[in-house]
Amino acid sequence: MSPMNETEDLLRTHAPQVLGALVRRYGHFDLAEDSVQEALLAAAGQWPAQGVPDNPRGWLIKVASRRLTDLLRADEARRRREETAAALTPRDAFTAPPPGEGRTPSEDDTLTLLFLCCHPELAPAAQVALTLRAVGGLTTAEIARAHLVPEATMAQRVARAKRRLRSIPFREPLPEDRDQRLAAVLQVLYLIFNEGYTATSGTELHRADLAGEAIRLTRRVRGLLPREGAVTGLLALMLLTEARGAARTGEHGELIPLDEQDRSRWDRRAVAEGSALVEEALRQGPAGPYQLQAAIAALHDEAPDADSTDWPQILALYDLLVRRTPEPAAALGRAVAVAMVHGPEAGLAEADALADRLAGYHRLDAVRAHLLERAGDGEGARAAYLLAAGRTLSVPEAEYLRKRAARILPRNPG
Repeated sequence: MSPMNETEDLLRTHAPQVLGALVRRYGHFDLAEDSVQEALLAAAGQWPAQGVPDNPRGWLIKVASRRLTDLLRADEARRRREETAAALTPRDAFTAPPPGEGRTPSEDDTLTLLFLCCHPELAPAAQVALTLRAVGGLTTAEIARAHLVPEATMAQRVARAKRRLRSIPFREPLPEDRDQRLAAVLQVLYLIFNEGYTATSGTELHRADLAGEAIRLTRRVRGLLPREGAVTGLLALMLLTEARGAARTGEHGELIPLDEQDRSRWDRRAVAEGSALVEEALRQGPAGPYQLQAAIAALHDEAPDADSTDWPQILALYDLLVRRTPEPAAALGRAVAVAMVHGPEAGLAEADALADRLAGYHRLDAVRAHLLERAGDGEGARAAYLLAAGRTLSVPEAEYLRKRAARILPRNPG
């Protein structure tokens, strides 16, 4: 790994710790986050050439604190806020360990930051953007590129989100709110992963940077909450899904469906880790949506070829999943499993029952097209493929769907 990559990894690891330390001491999330970003930029410019300091966390806190102090100096109430916050600050939060020692901080603020960035006061799009910037360490320009929006638009979104958080205290949610807030954090991480694994728009099918960042952050949360089955299940689901990434596209970026992929290109190390995590997640308590989706993904990944897939077991897991989540996407997945077990006509009946809940959703049209093709209705399948192609904003998906439509030979009028 190059010095630049090592520095980037180190900065992303320390960024939430440093931001948490500043917010815990000074408050002012928006100004603290700006100060940390400046400290990260300074480190990225100096460390590759001058070497990483003995205590990188302490170095970043010092530089960011200096910048934040400059920003607050003109504020008459600064001293009062600092004194109030200092009374709540752990004694060792701002002390650096002796050279050569790597003392673990008494508090890891990553989870607290995630709870703050995913606060219910913020819209989902703002939660995602703020999580990627404040916890993931991505710049506003990087986040804007990942979401295919102008940098100025993303900067405004992040700025509005930070302003909304000014009056919200930096602390973990109350016990009675914790499960709901943790669910929001996991949902944001899952949204980030899904946007990376299958981009909803643009010319790229897969954005490895977003998918990788979601996995990294979920690993971090699992390190803090190792016995939470939902967290373990979500990490397993991400690993098992991302393991297929290299086989999902052809030489020219074209989409390759699961049953046609070259499974020798799947990441078997990720499959093994994800499968082990599934077993652990299912032992950690009642199976929720992430654990069940991960178990389904494991059955796909562990099959040596498409024909060996255990569809009856997958259908049984989908039966459980649709009872535990209202998401219509789960019901659509079940419709495919029904078709694989009981035939395309049975799957079509399940898919058609979702027409009101998934009106205008291109993946419903794509599933119907596939099942109509299997049932022998070529004209219906071609129309459904073209309808799905017209509704998706993803260029690779649209091209794939049009090619599927084009390969269906028209019925001979004679």
